[in-house]
Amino acid sequence: MPVKTFRPLTPSLRYLTVADFSDITKKKPEKKLTSTRKKTGGRNAYGRLTARGIGGGHKQRIRHVDFKREKHGIEAVVVAIEYDPGRSARLALLEYTDGEKRYILAPKGVIIGSKLMGGPAAAPEMGNWLPLKQIPVGLEVHNIELVPGRGSQMVRSAGGAATLMSCDQGYAQIRLPSGEIRRVNEECYATVGAVGNSEHEKRVLGKAGRSRHLGRRPITRGVARNPVDHPNGGGAGKSKGGGGWQQLTSPWGLLAKGYKTRHKKKGSNKFILVRRDGRPVKNK
Repeated sequence: MPVKTFRPLTPSLRYLTVADFSDITKKKPEKKLTSTRKKTGGRNAYGRLTARGIGGGHKQRIRHVDFKREKHGIEAVVVAIEYDPGRSARLALLEYTDGEKRYILAPKGVIIGSKLMGGPAAAPEMGNWLPLKQIPVGLEVHNIELVPGRGSQMVRSAGGAATLMSCDQGYAQIRLPSGEIRRVNEECYATVGAVGNSEHEKRVLGKAGRSRHLGRRPITRGVARNPVDHPNGGGAGKSKGGGGWQQLTSPWGLLAKGYKTRHKKKGSNKFILVRRDGRPVKNK
């Protein structure tokens, strides 16, 4: 997916880059595989604002992606590559031999007419869905399950790819895109190859209006507010940088810098071998 740039005739066009969508082959989605997305405005069931900066945006429909691919042993043909407004990756529309259609994340290199298959009998080829224990070591994978049968949960964004490092004693070692090395049950399924649309990282919004189209409203910085409105508010000029006694926090006092948000005794810690920063984990 090439990225289009523009002549800087206006300040907003100077850095603006957009996808040319040349990889999209079908504009309208399959209506049976979508549902209406209701806007919440960041409010919960009681009408209280729980997520700031959410509101407006273009109307969207939710695409129902098949993250389990339970039709094992049945060959499917890619009939279209589609856009999904709710994710960075593209979607591939599969049509199985029995006539059923389903969406999956479009792997890198998949084109119309590609034949894909899922299940233990599938070959370890690009776009196929099979258990980790049957994938050769060293291959790139994405769309990885964390619990067998639950459906894929990891490595689903555009251009993402994990590397299968080893498979031993019922567990596979996987290096995630963040650099973290993690153990995953070898019975978990994954898709061979990388996620497509790797050019997504080169996209630059370029102007505030494009953020509003995505449903993102502007948020005022805490240091620019009054003391009554935010813990970081007040002061003469730029008086709060977080380097002295003042610690940058959220409006409710949660530390914004250096605060570890992951629970120390989380059960899945025992499956992490190396953190994303390169620190080995000493599991007891």
